[in-house]
Amino acid sequence: MKKNRITIIMLASLYAAIALMSCEPIEDRSYLENNTDVAGVELVATQSTQGGNQIELHMTTPGVTGYWDYNLGRAYTDRVEFIYPIPGTATFTFTGTLGAEFFSKTIEVQIDQLDHSLDQDWYDLVGEETALGKTWVFDGGPDPDGGMWWYMSPNNDPASWQTAWWNAAGDCCPPVDAAGRMVFDLDGAANYTYYSGPSADPVEGNFVLSVTDQTLTVTGANILGAEAPRGNPNGVYTIISLTEDEMILYVPNNEGGTGWTWIFRPE
Repeated sequence: MKKNRITIIMLASLYAAIALMSCEPIEDRSYLENNTDVAGVELVATQSTQGGNQIELHMTTPGVTGYWDYNLGRAYTDRVEFIYPIPGTATFTFTGTLGAEFFSKTIEVQIDQLDHSLDQDWYDLVGEETALGKTWVFDGGPDPDGGMWWYMSPNNDPASWQTAWWNAAGDCCPPVDAAGRMVFDLDGAANYTYYSGPSADPVEGNFVLSVTDQTLTVTGANILGAEAPRGNPNGVYTIISLTEDEMILYVPNNEGGTGWTWIFRPE
């Protein structure tokens, strides 16, 4: 009996020691360190011609990873080359990690000449004289005319943009700005100007044309016919068609829970 008691006491002591050890913090010697500081991150911009619009951006610092935001899109690499459509001073941003912390750093490039041709979508949107810009209006109206130029479409299906669940503008209910206009230009920036009617004051904003994703993003002002719940609060529209004579935009899911289609023509 005495031997059994001793064994039980020894086991209890062992369990207590293990429990105590498990409660003690274990020092974690594995932690992240910065490879450099923000000042040590080198950004290099190279233009194929002096003041030209073919640009290569390169983040040259070893041990730093991240992506370029070059205003027309993002490149998840340390090097990207592109044709920039806007003359003037452009600011490009590299966002990444130093190892233990994130950072953003910018570089400016002066574009004095558009000596490399842009993608055709840019000329279709803003015109051949990019600084002067191009004006777009609804391809119909401004009164109900039976045409299809602003209507409810199936949601989440760009391929069904021609299907009208409700031909709002054509049948009965055009938007309040049906007689308005929109101007897109590249005069020093990607400028967007909205007029709600023929004599309305301008509302100025900006736009981003993504040729790769075929989206048009407008900020600072609405597009024509964006009255709630038809438009898209974040200003992003899917491009169904963009030619010299036609622009068709679509949203897959507006505030009303449907798709919506806009059809415009040059003024």
